[in-house]
Amino acid sequence: MVIVMTLLPLAGAVLNGLLGRRFPRSLVTAIACGMPLGSLLCALAAFRSATRLIHPVDREIDVALFTWLQADAAGIPLDISLGFLFDPLSAVLVLVVTGVGFLIHVYSVGYMANDPGYRRFFACMNLFLFSMLVLVLADSLALMFVGWEGVGLCSYLLIGFWHEDPAKASAGMKAFVVNRVGDVGFVIGMLAYFAAFGTLGIAGEGRATVVRLLPDTAASARVAIALLLFAGAVGKSAQIPLHVWLPDAMAGPTPVSALIHAATMVTAGVYLVARLNFLYVYAPSAGMVIAVVGTVTALVAGLAALAQRDIKRVLAYSTISQLGFMFLAAGLGAYAAAIFHLVTHAFFKALLFLGAGALIHALHGEQDLFRMGGLHRSLRAVFWPFLVGALALAGIFPLSGFWSKDEILLSALEHGHPILWGMGLAAAAITAFYSARLVVLAFLNRPGGAESSGHVASLHRPGLSMTLPLAVLAVFTFAAGLLGLPRSHVIEDFLRPVWLVSAPAMTERDALAPLLAPGLINALIALLLSVTAGGLGWYLYATGSGTLRKWLVRRPRGIRLHAWAQAGFGIDALYERLGVRPLRVSAFLLWLGLDVLLVDMGLVAGTGAMVRRMSDAIRRLQSGLVTHYAVVTAVGAILLIGLMLERAAAGWLFGM
Repeated sequence: MVIVMTLLPLAGAVLNGLLGRRFPRSLVTAIACGMPLGSLLCALAAFRSATRLIHPVDREIDVALFTWLQADAAGIPLDISLGFLFDPLSAVLVLVVTGVGFLIHVYSVGYMANDPGYRRFFACMNLFLFSMLVLVLADSLALMFVGWEGVGLCSYLLIGFWHEDPAKASAGMKAFVVNRVGDVGFVIGMLAYFAAFGTLGIAGEGRATVVRLLPDTAASARVAIALLLFAGAVGKSAQIPLHVWLPDAMAGPTPVSALIHAATMVTAGVYLVARLNFLYVYAPSAGMVIAVVGTVTALVAGLAALAQRDIKRVLAYSTISQLGFMFLAAGLGAYAAAIFHLVTHAFFKALLFLGAGALIHALHGEQDLFRMGGLHRSLRAVFWPFLVGALALAGIFPLSGFWSKDEILLSALEHGHPILWGMGLAAAAITAFYSARLVVLAFLNRPGGAESSGHVASLHRPGLSMTLPLAVLAVFTFAAGLLGLPRSHVIEDFLRPVWLVSAPAMTERDALAPLLAPGLINALIALLLSVTAGGLGWYLYATGSGTLRKWLVRRPRGIRLHAWAQAGFGIDALYERLGVRPLRVSAFLLWLGLDVLLVDMGLVAGTGAMVRRMSDAIRRLQSGLVTHYAVVTAVGAILLIGLMLERAAAGWLFGM
């Protein structure tokens, strides 16, 4: 069942990619959407079978595939066997990937209906799902890396899908290159992992071997391995300082953005840290680094989202910020809270991106928030689900985002990190503010203002294939919060067998009385801040009397700060100045010195010129005049006779 579930999207990619030109549009659509649906049904069946097992330990199903490599590396036997691991953690991720992925495929049928690259788009989307399933189900770092690179390749293909536009092609290349920076750390971390433990396994016997050897491994080695592997997560999950690719990834079609942000790729880093929990338990310093990076990212990306005009860039920075919350929890050992937020975020972020796509589709490609507005009545089927997603993002009770974000903030409080808790609260308040700004500018502002055109008269209304997934995702955005209600802890209890040891947030939670007051106070403070910040954002932008930008424009420093935030705080410009430009200059000098001067002008042109000059010299000897030939012959004969006489004279003299 697990193998079939994984291979179905690959089959769809192969069929549409290689044979799709011969298929009618209806068959391409059926294959593209049918394969993810089949994977979802297989995932549900496997999940049901696993949950029927009485003992939680038995819910770990390791499906052996084949032995990839057997060798002897410097006296260490290298045996890399590939297999799939289906346990509670991978089950949750598989359901999210296939469920949300299927809805995005259905939505794409309407969104990409008139695109000439329809077949190619769905082939890449199916391949994206397959790669993510391989990553999630891998029972070793070796197979995980195959899926890891697969999602990187697919992101490059889909972000630069409209490659005829140089800017869009450049965005795809940027995502590919920045991710390679993090992948260098991942590869080095894998090699160090193997050198330290003699295996690349992360499940079954491989995991048991690592757990047995970890206590005797040097603390510095444990921290180094943990941080190197986290470097890969920083690139893939767009954390500071490798987050710069994700806002530019909005160049791709909106369904691609939804798939990357909600169900694939950017969640891979969080999954990696959670899957390797047995390693990070023994490297608390690395865990603290993860928590700090996540908290800073959540705050900085939230501030950047405040200043964006492009609706998709607002959501992109929002994703970076929410991933920061997940890493905050994972770094503190609250893995269940991180995965819970990953699940809820998948639903409401897919909902927001697909809603934004429907809005862009209706406005004929318009993405500027200040050129929208007045659409809440004209696009009710888009507005109401979008509002649900925005409220969940803002952490408003009783939507799922409230429960999952509350768990993360509570974990920071319980682990004794008030500074991280305070920064998390600030990031949550900022999230509520830009969520309100997003809804007001996109739907509620009156059209016809100085910057708002509305385009109500010429709306391209989305069809059922685009609005139905929005409704379904809105329902799941409500329902997902039930998985983590304070007294039930469904997802926490389900995932408990995966963790090597229970984090304090898990073991102490059973004693509800001591934690009831802190948990309630934390929830009330977070909710109060979110409601206040959201209300402030609503007031500033809904009244039209003064936006944040209008308030700042009266202050020179303020408007510079706004422009700085809009540019992502200049991190892209810094990389351009310190990295890209020197590389371009170096590449130009190498091209000039090696390719032009040495190869072209030296080896190629120089050799040709030398041969040509020699040929010209020889050609001049053959003038076609008999007198010239006679002179040359006479001179040659004289030289030859002289040489013979000189040798004869020398022989006669020495002979005497």
